[in-house]
Amino acid sequence: MGDPRGFLKVRTRRELAERPVEQRIKDWFDVHAESGLQSWTTEQAARCMDCGTPFCMTGCPLGNLIPEFNDLVRQEQWEDAYQRLSLTNNFPEVTGRICPALCEQACVLGIHQPPTMIKNDECTIIDQAWDLDYVKPMPPQRLTDQTVAVVGSGPAGLSAAQQLTRAGHTVVVYEKDDALGGLMRYGIPNFKLEKTLLDRRVKQMEAEGTRFETGVEIGKDISWDDLRDRYDAVVVAIGSRVPRDMKIPGRELDGIHFAMDFLPDATRRIYGAPLEHDITAKDKHVIVIGGGDTGSDCLGTSIRQGAKDVTVLQIMPKEPSTRPDNQPWPTFARLYQKTTSMAEGGEYLYSTDSVNFIGSDEEQERIHIENSTTAEGFVADEHGHVTGLKVVSVAPGENGPFTRQPGTERVLPADLVLISVGFLHPDTTTIVDQLPVELDKRGNIARNDKFATSQDGVFVCGDAGRGQSLVVWAIAEGRSCAAAVDEYLSSEHTSELPAPIKASTRPMMLPR
Repeated sequence: MGDPRGFLKVRTRRELAERPVEQRIKDWFDVHAESGLQSWTTEQAARCMDCGTPFCMTGCPLGNLIPEFNDLVRQEQWEDAYQRLSLTNNFPEVTGRICPALCEQACVLGIHQPPTMIKNDECTIIDQAWDLDYVKPMPPQRLTDQTVAVVGSGPAGLSAAQQLTRAGHTVVVYEKDDALGGLMRYGIPNFKLEKTLLDRRVKQMEAEGTRFETGVEIGKDISWDDLRDRYDAVVVAIGSRVPRDMKIPGRELDGIHFAMDFLPDATRRIYGAPLEHDITAKDKHVIVIGGGDTGSDCLGTSIRQGAKDVTVLQIMPKEPSTRPDNQPWPTFARLYQKTTSMAEGGEYLYSTDSVNFIGSDEEQERIHIENSTTAEGFVADEHGHVTGLKVVSVAPGENGPFTRQPGTERVLPADLVLISVGFLHPDTTTIVDQLPVELDKRGNIARNDKFATSQDGVFVCGDAGRGQSLVVWAIAEGRSCAAAVDEYLSSEHTSELPAPIKASTRPMMLPR
């Protein structure tokens, strides 16, 4: 720690500047005007207190060595900082941009000042490492005779594949889409995560020896049981892709889509890839149901596509701006944070529930007539297309989470409705039929504390086993799962497997 009084000298927190709204909504590039090393970067890094007990590290699922790399940033020791960061994080260029920074909410300085800029330091380190050519392929020193198939190329699958390749195993990653990255590729918009960041990592992994097969759907193009026969181990990292639906009247109308049917094609258009659903918000009244990160992504995407207006509905009340008493430090607190998309336009309606969709069939016409006082001037579409959504205000209830407030019903015009209320579980239809694995009560693939499924040699990590979660958790699970697979392969032919370990966030340390 170079300056033990650094946090006293610099009390303010400096954020990356963003491009003007009127400029950035006309393109799909990163919303920030600044990236990489800035004149104030080292000064901000000096605010790290180098605590005796660094709670930031416990807040981070990866166990990043945060005080160490913060001080190396302060000294501008970029190569050493990169080495520290890469010990625990395979893709800091991703987490440094889209992670909600659990570490910062656990920062000790954050008790009485704005927390240290851990996330930005992480991003700066990796950007500098790429610019200074410190990021090199790390092929294994020797190869084993063991083979592993990784199904899915999201953050869990890629991190597991990279760790297993560096351990000397022959790894093939299967991806059903035409490009690698999972939801990092086709779920997160380009203005939040430019895809060139993924492409250069894939090139590094290919140079290390990882093999990739795109456009191959396991269960259809190759059966799950055939895949298991071909490889010594299989890692299932298919994510949690089955969306949560809304069972309210009018759901069958045209123009109502899941968010993940809408967002991927926005990226495909940018890169000239074939479209799957061809949904666009251009010249439409757009309603997004769900106010989380995906809802925010739908907002920013709709604005860039030229929507007439965008309304985002959130059944929960607006989050507090400061920690509530029931979410004390150093736990992660759900606080109000204005996303870059929220700053670009649109309207957020909090404490608002959806009642029914409005359209042109007989039932919808009946609803329209009954609510003519709240839908004055509302004209139903003759072709069975959604034209509106009836909503109602809600408040915390005594007998349930929410109580609808009488007299607050109204109808919002809508040409396009995007449902963004989360995911239920992974799509396990084919794997259960072809390579029966047990599922947990939520529909995820069941596993023990070493990521092993009920099928010998088949492992699961990321959202497919954990349930819908964060990118940083997916990377952590991919690394820990790789460690478990490596241990399994090393003891595959022994009569007694090692006792299970608690596979949580312990990083997999492999020889370079």
